Amino acid sequence: TMPVDITLSFLSFVFLSGITPGPANLTSLATSLQYGRKIAFRQWIGIISGCFVDSFVSVVIVYFLGTALNQYVKWLAFVGVIYLVWMAIHMLKANYTTNQKEIKTPGFWTGFFLQITNIKVILTCITSLSSYVLPNTRSFPIIMIFGICLSIIQPGCNLVWLFTGAALQRFFVKYQKIVNIVMALALLLCAVSLAILPFTK
Repeated sequence: TMPVDITLSFLSFVFLSGITPGPANLTSLATSLQYGRKIAFRQWIGIISGCFVDSFVSVVIVYFLGTALNQYVKWLAFVGVIYLVWMAIHMLKANYTTNQKEIKTPGFWTGFFLQITNIKVILTCITSLSSYVLPNTRSFPIIMIFGICLSIIQPGCNLVWLFTGAALQRFFVKYQKIVNIVMALALLLCAVSLAILPFTK
């Protein structure tokens, strides 16, 4: 069994990782801003499907590599930090527009391929499982349960961004410079959190 405090720490880490800006969240936000909830939700079905794939693969990797994976987590985190910093810089240049001709209409496969190549999600899955779960249990069913939690919590957080985009479309367009700065700072905070995580175990 998993200690309650470790379980709560795991859930907190996954929630904070899922709710903060990332490729899937920002894409859902942008899609919702430009096309509305219906099309954004169709893309979200692909996102949640891709997240299940990421979670399952992460569970298998963590289970079979075991503690040997821990020495590589710092390097994975380092890659994630670079990626998040790049995302922050890109965020500062983002432009929310209602011109639908600028991007192709997204769908299931857009969301699916976005998620299975989403390094933020992959790092979150592997890091959370290897840092919080693996040191406390080697039971595959228990690790899989935590993997399922990953595949539910993260797409659930993504829905917040989807509905926020639809509800606050005018606000985002009007105050996009301020919004971009706030999101960029949030991404940088994610990078700092990911950078120090391997050294806090």
